[in-house]
Amino acid sequence: MAASSNSSLSSSSVSSDPEDYQPPIWKSYLYQLQQEAPRPKRMTCPQEVERRPKYYGREFHGMISREYTDGLLGGVEGAYLIRESQRQPGTHTLALRFGQQTLNYRLFYDSKHFVGEKRFESVHDLVTDGLITLYIETKAAEYIAKMTTNPIYEHLGYTSLLRDKTMRRLGHVRTEPRRVTFQRDDMISSSPAVRRSALRDSPEKQSFYHKIHNFKVHTFRGPHWCEYCANFMWGLIAQGVRCSDCGLNVHKQCSKLVPSDCQPDLRRIKKVFSCDLTTLVKAHNTTRPMVVDMCIREIELRGLKSEGLYRVSGFSEHVDDVRLAFDRDGEKADISANVYADINIIAGALKLYLRDLPIPVITFDLYSTFIQAAKNTNADSRLEGIHEGLLQLPPAHYETLRYLMAHLRRVTMFEKDNLMSAENLGIVFGPTLMQPPEQNALATLNDMRQQKLVMQLMIEHEDVLF
Repeated sequence: MAASSNSSLSSSSVSSDPEDYQPPIWKSYLYQLQQEAPRPKRMTCPQEVERRPKYYGREFHGMISREYTDGLLGGVEGAYLIRESQRQPGTHTLALRFGQQTLNYRLFYDSKHFVGEKRFESVHDLVTDGLITLYIETKAAEYIAKMTTNPIYEHLGYTSLLRDKTMRRLGHVRTEPRRVTFQRDDMISSSPAVRRSALRDSPEKQSFYHKIHNFKVHTFRGPHWCEYCANFMWGLIAQGVRCSDCGLNVHKQCSKLVPSDCQPDLRRIKKVFSCDLTTLVKAHNTTRPMVVDMCIREIELRGLKSEGLYRVSGFSEHVDDVRLAFDRDGEKADISANVYADINIIAGALKLYLRDLPIPVITFDLYSTFIQAAKNTNADSRLEGIHEGLLQLPPAHYETLRYLMAHLRRVTMFEKDNLMSAENLGIVFGPTLMQPPEQNALATLNDMRQQKLVMQLMIEHEDVLF
């Protein structure tokens, strides 16, 4: 049965032409096994049992021995009952007949019934799911172990079409940051103009915005097949996982093998603020979040000379209005002077967006890299350490940071009017763009000087570092 399913898949037509696209042929073997699995048979107690928990029905038999339980189940496949444990009074055991033996499971209840990770509304559903899993894993253990070895994900047309369409539509190709050595010698001058020339002459390569899938356990209503291996997703509930960003459905074990090629569906992105940065830019087909672009555009249009720009706070309720506008209207949000005359409201909204990112612009895993670079006493080594950290940032984070630093450098050009030097901006943006992996107040306090210095150096040397 399994062999015939596999052969039908391998003969599927594969084409990158949308007109020739053939949908995948799903493998039916595991689905057929689920249909064959034993059905649950509740063994009820003929008399009322004292102290029966209210969340159990007549399948509860009170405190009985294992031997007596075997007799009640009578060797019937799928038969089950609940008993109170003799060894541990007050605890309950699910006794289930499968494979010509009685299996005993510690049974729990916390508004739902469970013996493992899955939680069920009723004991009957729990047993149904358990019998399906036991039957399939017993009958098809070898098949399950090998089912990921010939995936449809990379070979069938629909994935290739998605990838080709994405590449054509995105064009999201970013120039990889070039590696630079910061040293004052005849090769690389301390002059920014000469160092920029050295950067331009460095080799470039292309990289795409890779994004891992955001898989979460999911209960599928009706039969569903894995979009990685093409096999049936068995069970009654929590049969697999679904990417909450693009909707890909796969087995839990298959999710570990899926490439980092998630292309978020804009319809699944519920909000702009507090959304993962890479997810947002891929969903909107941009190199940077539209919040960053739109706020900076508005600030540079009418706010570069505003005294205390980014240091002075706008009214919090108005800042929240801007947040709601972006979440509701996206790139159509109106943040013009007609609606928000005070530029500090727009600046506050930009800071709020950056501060609320689930993964900061300078990612958690690179936080210590930047902090250690700032602690270096040698000025050139300090810049080189920061540059090494920048090279490791995810593309969307790098592009956002590059654009923001270029903007902040332009802000410093109006320091006589806005009183915001690179150091002052570093004080403001350090804690906004850099957050330690462990939210430890003492550690954050100790790192504030380094956070400020990292931002200050990136603003002052933006032309070289980026």
